[in-house]
Amino acid sequence: MAESEQLVSLGFRDVAPEEKTRAVGDIFRRVASRYDLMNDLMSGGLHRLWKDEFVRLLKPQPHETILDLAGGTGDIAFRIAKRGAKVTVADINPGMLAVGRERAEKRGLDLDFVEANAEAMPFADAGFDAVTIAFGIRNVTDIPKALRDIRRVLKWGGRFYCLEFSSSEWPGFAKIYDQYTLKLVPRVGAVVADDEEAYRYLAESIKRFPPMPAFAKMIEEAGFRQVKVRPILGGAVAIHSGWKI
Repeated sequence: MAESEQLVSLGFRDVAPEEKTRAVGDIFRRVASRYDLMNDLMSGGLHRLWKDEFVRLLKPQPHETILDLAGGTGDIAFRIAKRGAKVTVADINPGMLAVGRERAEKRGLDLDFVEANAEAMPFADAGFDAVTIAFGIRNVTDIPKALRDIRRVLKWGGRFYCLEFSSSEWPGFAKIYDQYTLKLVPRVGAVVADDEEAYRYLAESIKRFPPMPAFAKMIEEAGFRQVKVRPILGGAVAIHSGWKI
């Protein structure tokens, strides 16, 4: 395999996989305590409504065991736990997990927090009824590998739900959205969070993420069936889902 084929995207740059893993880890270490602020800046505050819709579509049940990936600060896990399901939160970044543990304790929620790489999780095969990941899959170094491991840890009949920024198919809105994410978000990040570099990467990573049909195909190639996508704002955000059947 040629060297160029081994590179992965880090924003608008192509880098070695280990460099992306290291750089993304450093970015989220720096923004862990301001993660809600980050999401507010990236979504104009709408991420809270999108997450509510995401969990509504997931339909968690009290008897289920659910894994929330890249969910260190607990935003999705807390919503799922309120439905009665048992939730394990996994994140590669210990700083994010520390924020989540503290928030869970304040809410009196009993969740499991596990430091784990989505590409090689320390969980047994077929152990979860559902796996979720919200605004995290684009930061994974090897997405196809992570999708295969997600399928591995799901029970037969289990479901995978992914909430992620994508590319809007509304022409007028798409242009405004690009200007907002690529130009305004890094500047606001510099002023509000004193970290323009982190917010620039996060904005650029949205543009480099596969469009909805391409990501749906990746999910299918990982072995999932009945793959569906629910676009929000024309696809500026999308909820992908698939089943292990």
